[in-house]
Amino acid sequence: MHSGDRLGCIYVVATPIGNLEDITLRALKVLKEADIIACEDTRQTLKLLNRYEIKAKKLVSYHQHNEKKVSERLINEVLEGKTVALVSDAGTPCISDPGAEIVKKAREKNIKVFAVPGPSAVCTAVSVSGFPGGSFEFLGFLPRTEEKLKTVILRAVFSPLLTVCFESPHRIKTTMQFMKNLVPDAEVVV
Repeated sequence: MHSGDRLGCIYVVATPIGNLEDITLRALKVLKEADIIACEDTRQTLKLLNRYEIKAKKLVSYHQHNEKKVSERLINEVLEGKTVALVSDAGTPCISDPGAEIVKKAREKNIKVFAVPGPSAVCTAVSVSGFPGGSFEFLGFLPRTEEKLKTVILRAVFSPLLTVCFESPHRIKTTMQFMKNLVPDAEVVV
């Protein structure tokens, strides 16, 4: 995985969604060997790296506000032979987290992109919901405006599929009250 006279690559690495022990051996290997770790929040990533004694890594802040700009810089590093591991604060990058921009740019430049699977908040939620999980729809984070939220909730309630969505812990009580007022008989698991 070290740089040299070959083209580098990008690893999209899933990280724990709560318990730092929920990480794969392959993810740890990639994080140890990568030249650069692009992370949503360097402080969060440092907790993980310190837990597994992964030292001397070049950490690059990569989040929704700088994604386009930093993607260009990271792509250039990969073209020079560096290996980049992309992580989010929790779960898999590109799933309601930054990352799609760099993956798109990498594909355009024929740079290899590898997925390093691991914990999935979506699958974890389905597995403990008590609802049949054969087919489901994932909506990402719920919208903040009431009108858009109403539309999404009504769509979910009347969908034939189990619907999974994310909500901020700071808004969950308000959202649940809104849902209760809108569709009081809906079955919901938080």
